[in-house]
Amino acid sequence: MGLSTTSDAAIEQLLEAAIAVTQHAYIPYSHYPVGAALRAVDGTIYSGCNVENAAYPATICAERTALVKAVSEGQREFDVIVVVTKNAGSPCGTCRQMLYEFSPNLRVILADLDGKISSDTTLSALLPDGFGPDRLPR
Repeated sequence: MGLSTTSDAAIEQLLEAAIAVTQHAYIPYSHYPVGAALRAVDGTIYSGCNVENAAYPATICAERTALVKAVSEGQREFDVIVVVTKNAGSPCGTCRQMLYEFSPNLRVILADLDGKISSDTTLSALLPDGFGPDRLPR
């Protein structure tokens, strides 16, 4: 399946939101700010940053912060996410899995903190043969 069609202006808006939210990242341990801007199919944008914790497994990534905000407000369908880091890092496995639950064909754009896009792909490409709700019996 091809990438969702999204205008350059819409991508720029998502990039700006993802970059802006990195200012709120709580990163006393890694010093690695991450921002994510997730767009629901109705056009609503949910941003999130990473929030670290002294008990490291309790840390939540930016992608999951944005997703949980959206789901908690009733959203269930998404078409694109922009993730920004210092070096355009890719979402971790846990984030990939949580996003896959809702949007296996989600468009994923990775960029650095200056907004330079390094990757424009799909979640299915990042999590091949992913495990989703369709794999469970009804």
